[in-house]
Amino acid sequence: MGEPRKPRILVLNQYYWPGVEATAHLLAELCAGLADEFDITVVSGRMNDSAGHENRMTHRGVSIVRVPSTTYERSKLSRRGLNYLTYLASSAGIALSQDKPDVVLCMTDPPVIADVAYLAARRFGVPLVVISQDVFPEAAVELGRLTNPVIVGFLRRAIRYYLRRADRVVAIGETMRQKLEAKGADPARLRVISNWVDTTAIQPEPQDNEWSRAQGLAGTFVVMHSGNVGYAQNLDAVIRAATFLRDLDDTRIVIVGAGARHAELVEMTKRLEADLVTFLPYQPREMLSHSLSAATVHVVGLAEGLAGYVVPSRLYGIMAAGRPVIVAAQASSETAQVVEREGCGVVVPPGKPEALAAVVRDMRAGKYDLAEMGRRGRAFVEREADRAVAIERYRSVMREVIAEAKR
Repeated sequence: MGEPRKPRILVLNQYYWPGVEATAHLLAELCAGLADEFDITVVSGRMNDSAGHENRMTHRGVSIVRVPSTTYERSKLSRRGLNYLTYLASSAGIALSQDKPDVVLCMTDPPVIADVAYLAARRFGVPLVVISQDVFPEAAVELGRLTNPVIVGFLRRAIRYYLRRADRVVAIGETMRQKLEAKGADPARLRVISNWVDTTAIQPEPQDNEWSRAQGLAGTFVVMHSGNVGYAQNLDAVIRAATFLRDLDDTRIVIVGAGARHAELVEMTKRLEADLVTFLPYQPREMLSHSLSAATVHVVGLAEGLAGYVVPSRLYGIMAAGRPVIVAAQASSETAQVVEREGCGVVVPPGKPEALAAVVRDMRAGKYDLAEMGRRGRAFVEREADRAVAIERYRSVMREVIAEAKR
């Protein structure tokens, strides 16, 4: 007799490898990590640069099906919404036509894809596992990005529908778990598994490295934001902080990444004559050890009101690189709590550029042991937020729901 069939997992998320989106990278690492035990098919949307990416292919042992969907630039909510709608419509038909899985798994990108995943799970009579990457629509409402009460009400009902019915809902932080429970998720079915970083791929390097020299950053005090340049990150405060630091010739503020607010923030920098600020594009993942280590300190911002609704995962890459963090967020946020508890950085209120600038001055003056903060952060991710740790936790969830379904 041949080997027994691997349990099948059907995965839905609009973004997947080789996309630069956070969910694309995280989900690709998760699926590759589980592929030794499970037969995995991912139903994702088309790439922006679809040339060279087949609609059906296999990558790292995972089958990928790309469905027709628009790929408009996402800075405008209407265009992002159209991308979501076309992916939702296309993915539903493809998901329902796959071989019967043993589990349906989805990330919440777009948020209501979990309703499509629920339909597929009920069609096949198998469990549904939802990984909540943010709490929607509350996050968009807090940012002022979503104001139509009819749309907000519809989205709340759609999300409450799957939260109450999913066999497992994974929150990426304890504060998010509390928000999801308040929205109707069954506490007995909630699990907390943090997002992660591959600590073998991102490791501490000297600040004076090949990348920092190429960017003209070696030998300077570098304050860095690395990641999405969007609405949730509160980068206005970082740029305004630069106006309080004009006298520090050896200090640079570097914003690495792209996103919906990039052009607006570049214009703001020019208007404020914040000459210490430099913008750089996303860096290839193989360069992240160099680019993240080029910073003396990183800033992780989170706009007022988003505590619990959004948990920035870029914190773990910073910690993996052994760099300290200034968290510009509410003290109740997951990020602030981790940094305070582990002693790997400093927390300041969101939207307070003068407070952020004061901490930068103190760090530059040697009032903090930045090296020790970096070591503590590195120790934390090795222990709690390493890719291998997270994959084993997800593996346990998959085994758990499959065993329950068999009973």
